[in-house]
Amino acid sequence: MTEAPLASGVIAVVRLPETTGGGLRGAAAALAAGGVGALEITLTTPGALTAIAELASDGGVKGCVVGAGTVLDEKAAREVIARGARFVVSPTLDRAVVRYCRDHQIPCLPGALTPTELLEAWRAGAPVVKLFPASAVGPRYLREVLAPLPFLRVVPSGGVSLDNAADWIRAGAVAVSVGGALVSAALVRDESWAELTARARALVDCVAAARQPLAGAPT
Repeated sequence: MTEAPLASGVIAVVRLPETTGGGLRGAAAALAAGGVGALEITLTTPGALTAIAELASDGGVKGCVVGAGTVLDEKAAREVIARGARFVVSPTLDRAVVRYCRDHQIPCLPGALTPTELLEAWRAGAPVVKLFPASAVGPRYLREVLAPLPFLRVVPSGGVSLDNAADWIRAGAVAVSVGGALVSAALVRDESWAELTARARALVDCVAAARQPLAGAPT
């Protein structure tokens, strides 16, 4: 179950100042058309709980699992899972959130930055850890952290874009989490779905290409 949000190598993060009409559904469909396999709707987005429930009620968007971001405590985890979130993401580590998600067989990605924090998140039971804010450190940092801690499965978030996504994958990231560089408020407001699909496809293809040498590397 943990693999579903990571399959495409890209988690698209939707953090919008407002939502109107079918904007989120249109964005989800456009992202899925571009090959993105996971859509994270942050709880800072107005109407996030309703949007998660609506997207999940009919099985979600074909080929794209819907999850919740900015989940800060167990109460929030309970609410988003009850509304159909298939994965949960947090900016920090809350052990109660990890435990609740594990008990309900929902993948949880808590946020961490230092080697100690990353290891503590893994020890708390998180199968994947979000490196946040990734822009504060860079791909080389992840490579150096994974040298002594190769069992960690890390997804960088914050400042990831088409320009550096491949660098993160080559540094050892299992996937990348991309927000405004992919799903901008302007694209959703203007319903520029073709542009969003094109951006998504370029990003997914970039990650897939970066993953290939890793798959063939000697062990």
